[in-house]
Amino acid sequence: MSHFLQQLSLSAPHFTLVLAGFLLAASGRWPKAVSDALAMFVFSVAVPALLFRLMSDPARLPPVQWRLLAAFFGGCLVTFALGRLTGAALFRLDGVQQSVFALGGVFSNNVLLGIPLAKAMLGEAALPFVALVIVFNSLTLWTVATVSVEWARHGALSARGFLQTVRKVLTTPVIVGVLAGAAVGATGIRLPAMVDEPLRLTAEAAVPLALIVVGMGLAQHGWRAGWRVGLGITALKLVVQPLVVLGAALLLGLPPLERQAVVLLGSLAVGVNVAVMAHQFNALQGPVASSMVLSTALSAFTTPLAIALAAP
Repeated sequence: MSHFLQQLSLSAPHFTLVLAGFLLAASGRWPKAVSDALAMFVFSVAVPALLFRLMSDPARLPPVQWRLLAAFFGGCLVTFALGRLTGAALFRLDGVQQSVFALGGVFSNNVLLGIPLAKAMLGEAALPFVALVIVFNSLTLWTVATVSVEWARHGALSARGFLQTVRKVLTTPVIVGVLAGAAVGATGIRLPAMVDEPLRLTAEAAVPLALIVVGMGLAQHGWRAGWRVGLGITALKLVVQPLVVLGAALLLGLPPLERQAVVLLGSLAVGVNVAVMAHQFNALQGPVASSMVLSTALSAFTTPLAIALAAP
């Protein structure tokens, strides 16, 4: 209990910023164009700067084991399969809807929530593990969901569709920041102060702005449309996935910090990319929006609990 309360106290200020962003946008005094522009800055500049600077200095990077990826994405695949079965059995969803439902249970808000919370709750030493998952997250989970949807529709997946997914992921600014930083770090060359210091100042803005952007984005979504299915997605995301990932991490013998990092990422709220896929495939748009609001609100309590369960 004491560990849970400690983690809750560490995460509370960050969720307060989410609430502040929500109230700002809900007040009607901040046009949607403003929040969209702020989100673009966070995604395209501030967060990539933070991750580039982190990955460019090998001294900041502890050795990363592939067991970490196996634990996280193995847990994601198990949860995805459970999500499809749940969507069919409880809500009578068709194949495409099952895929979107299941994706909601595994695709976390890793960038805007994961990075700030990992830094606050686990320390800066956990950020390389978070960055590693982020690099593979979009490609892996988008591919799984795309295969699932295309198989439900046509019984096959085209090579063209897969290549489009790869190109989209690799040109995302956050992924570019991680890969470019890792490339610089591999050379062993340290960034000069005139480059490193502006990056540091920009990176410091990433955490608070990312959390405010999350809140502003939530104000644009209602929670009543399809709330029953949305609640099902939320339960899959906040209860099933962190428990499955924790089980995989224990089975693979991950060290404590890595174990807590993957459980934290698994316990986060539903990511905005799920709404993008729901729109792309014209399936469960209302329930997905509902799950984003519900899971973000509830994760203020469930994520500290998950971290406490994963503690040594």
